Amino acid sequence: MPAKDFYHEVVKKAMINSGWTITHDPFHIRLIRGKNLFIDLGAERLIAAERGIEKIAVEIKSFRRASDIKDLEEALGQFVLYHRILTRYEPERTLYLAVTEEVSRLVFEEEAGQILIEDGIIRLVTFDPLEEAIIRWIP
Repeated sequence: MPAKDFYHEVVKKAMINSGWTITHDPFHIRLIRGKNLFIDLGAERLIAAERGIEKIAVEIKSFRRASDIKDLEEALGQFVLYHRILTRYEPERTLYLAVTEEVSRLVFEEEAGQILIEDGIIRLVTFDPLEEAIIRWIP
């Protein structure tokens, strides 16, 4: 099983504080030929009686390297891979990349990050690590 991200427990607490139930830690998918894929968290919540249960998977990234672009490249590759696999194995589950609000400003409000968001390639959930709180959901 892979190592947990630096902010793993913070994001987990923030999601619980926001009304999510953590259903998987980590969210495990076993591929047909025996390979294993681990997304950091699986969660769900009741959104309305008529709409049912909303299911998500969350991959947490801390962006702690000297190069934000290298971190972005790695996170994007992982996000795209996980998204494609989730589409086949758990199509009702939406994937989000969890980053701090600071990373959101420094990386995803810049041109490269904005293109990924505007083109619908990546979805973000931002959090405040000190408050252990979810700040924004960015589709």
